[in-house]
Amino acid sequence: MNQSVRIWLDAARPKTLPLALVSIITGSALAFSTGSMSWSVAFLALVTAMLLQILSNLANDYGDAVKGTDNDNRLGPTRAIQSGAVSQQDMKKAIVLNIVLTIVAGLGLVFHALDSAQSIITFIGLGVLAIIAAIAYTVGNKPYGYAGLGDISVFIFFGLLGVSGTYFLHTGHIDSLLFLPAVGCGLLAVAVLNVNNMRDIENDSACGKHTVAVRLGEHKAKIYHFTLLLCAVIAFACYLVLQQSPLWISLPFVISLIVVIKHGRAVWQATRPAQIAPMMPIVVKCSLVTNILFSGVVIAQTLMT
Repeated sequence: MNQSVRIWLDAARPKTLPLALVSIITGSALAFSTGSMSWSVAFLALVTAMLLQILSNLANDYGDAVKGTDNDNRLGPTRAIQSGAVSQQDMKKAIVLNIVLTIVAGLGLVFHALDSAQSIITFIGLGVLAIIAAIAYTVGNKPYGYAGLGDISVFIFFGLLGVSGTYFLHTGHIDSLLFLPAVGCGLLAVAVLNVNNMRDIENDSACGKHTVAVRLGEHKAKIYHFTLLLCAVIAFACYLVLQQSPLWISLPFVISLIVVIKHGRAVWQATRPAQIAPMMPIVVKCSLVTNILFSGVVIAQTLMT
């Protein structure tokens, strides 16, 4: 692989992409249960979500580098600017290019999926907010990620809006029960961010990045993490139980509880931030497995009724 391509692929942090894709998968599965899922809408939504996640990753690389948070004390993977492989100027150009691609994909999705002018305008507005949120997390004079507001943003965009927005793009309406899987998806996304923040708790604190983990402290951040995981599984399970189908169809979802508890226990037993570092891909897997199992059960319930 060309070295330049490898550098930019690493900067895009492909291992984080499932975080953006799971809400689209879950929302599409829920739309399938109504008989209104569109494969083209699902594809365009996946592309748009992926581009937004990459935009967030590039912006974080730039913002943390400018503020000095990416330094030798940081435990996470070395980022592009931090390593010297990419200049700040080149990263800004990449961010602009990614914004353009995101807008093109987003507009294609909105105009393909929606007919109502009001719905189109609303989703364009939400898209603009998503782009701003992806950049403003670490970039600017007052990035909200440094004030500990990243968890709220992730919960909204990767949970509530990700799931319900995808469902609406497929079906043209919203169901009140969507709140449960949307909350579950959002809480797992926050758990991914929390592992990242627990890993970097010492360096973030020293650099003035007051994440929720920094504000809570190590012990309470672990309690917070376990609460996120448990409440997410409960939210998904409640939705499945409320469906008019035999409970045995939902049994495969129990696997997610096993995966989540195993991860939560490992986090609880960690005594140093360095022990948290290897758990980033594991918590991403927890989110992916839980959402896929939930989506699979929803599809199975639909086919069995």
